Amino acid sequence: MRVHSLWILIALIGAPPGARAQWLNHPTPGTPRTADGKPKLTAPTPRASNGKPDLSGIWQAESTPVAELMRALPGGIDVLGEGVPSKYLINILTDVKPEDSPLQPAAAESYRQRMQSAGRDFPTSRCLPAGIPAANLLAIPFKLIQTPNEIVLLYEYDTTFRQIFTDGRKLPDDPQPAWLGYSVGKWENDWLVIDTIGFNDQAWLDALGHTHSDALHVTERFHRRDFGHIEEEVRIDDPKTFTKPFSIRFNLRLIPDTELLETFCSESEKDRVHLTAK
Repeated sequence: MRVHSLWILIALIGAPPGARAQWLNHPTPGTPRTADGKPKLTAPTPRASNGKPDLSGIWQAESTPVAELMRALPGGIDVLGEGVPSKYLINILTDVKPEDSPLQPAAAESYRQRMQSAGRDFPTSRCLPAGIPAANLLAIPFKLIQTPNEIVLLYEYDTTFRQIFTDGRKLPDDPQPAWLGYSVGKWENDWLVIDTIGFNDQAWLDALGHTHSDALHVTERFHRRDFGHIEEEVRIDDPKTFTKPFSIRFNLRLIPDTELLETFCSESEKDRVHLTAK
């Protein structure tokens, strides 16, 4: 199987930081800089008023080297978009050997059928949300705003947002199913730990077609190791889809001196009809 449509899809949803036009090169206040004025991304981690790391900023998942992406994809790559994504956006189980796959039998068969379309039915190709953790893995930036009682994630993709409440409230007992679920957070030393439940069963975990059920429980852990980098760990627990929980780990890179752009997938969309799997 040649993976044409998947990479056309990635080209559509991925835009490199260098292509940003609104407030381009507008200096971000509080950014440490080198002698020549460039942002010093290896500077110490900034702290909030409560002493915890301040995660605020515009972030994007670090790209996986193209050679590694080629090994992760069945059939190779024909077209690579400018916004090279994380390998976990393509296949969230890319580090798992086939014989160790945690997919339940029914989920494995459903995945096999979806993979034949090579990403054509990925929700973002229909202007639907990317879901969690895919939204953090897109080659598209998002802004993290941190306050004492709430953290807000503003995703440039389709101008989507998440709210993570850190005011001590509990997760809802009977939530209305949602694309991005319901999230609460707490600090464990310098790690922000986010628990999210209440998902619908419509989102995909990756572009190749690993999905989840409404029983999905996602635990995200964020650690800002210096000014310009965040380590993110994601634990996926969904007993209806997987035989056991599993985790992935990737890095986010700060994109300084710029801002998000308004983006709506459904505006003048003309591309999905051209996505074909061969």
